[in-house]
Amino acid sequence: MTTPAQDPQATRIDVRNQVQAAAAACEDKKGVDTRILELDLIDSGLSDFFLVTSATNDRQAIAIADEIEHRLKKDFGVFPNSVEGRRKGDWILLDYVDFVVHVFLVERRAFYDIERLRKSARPLTPAEFDSELKAALAAKTVAARKKASAKKAPAKKAAANKIPARKAPAKKAVVPKPAAKKAVAKPAAKKAAAPAKVTPKKTPKSAHK
Repeated sequence: MTTPAQDPQATRIDVRNQVQAAAAACEDKKGVDTRILELDLIDSGLSDFFLVTSATNDRQAIAIADEIEHRLKKDFGVFPNSVEGRRKGDWILLDYVDFVVHVFLVERRAFYDIERLRKSARPLTPAEFDSELKAALAAKTVAARKKASAKKAPAKKAAANKIPARKAPAKKAVVPKPAAKKAVAKPAAKKAAAPAKVTPKKTPKSAHK
């Protein structure tokens, strides 16, 4: 049964999986004219589905009921809330609360005609039910992926905001190169002073006379 903490969509799909497994058990045990009635919400009470199948004799009816119980216990860990009619075998009822299984002998099914009594129910073959279940699972997968991607987007933005801006690389200090030493011009050697020219004194003409 659904509890407030459970996801309603997941619960519906889980119930459908259980009904599908029960229908497969009917098919494996050669149940006749197996039908799944999707009950109207107003008319259904607690149950969502009726699974109806027929057997040609009481031994087959008991075998079908046993296989359904075994499969649901093994695959889903669920047990019927109540079981009625197993001893006689002409109408075995397995109540799983969210769905109810009816295993009839052919003549008893025709007599009670549950399908006619539940006019508001939508009848489905196991194949039709399986197709609808696959569509529901696909829709759930798409919704889960969208939800996951929506959660990832804000997380990526938050992470981007946390990344510090890269600092510009520090400029290397330019060490001035030592100036080239200027060649110190050696003082030119002083030239030796040229000897002063001695001008010979002229002898007075009177001296030669």
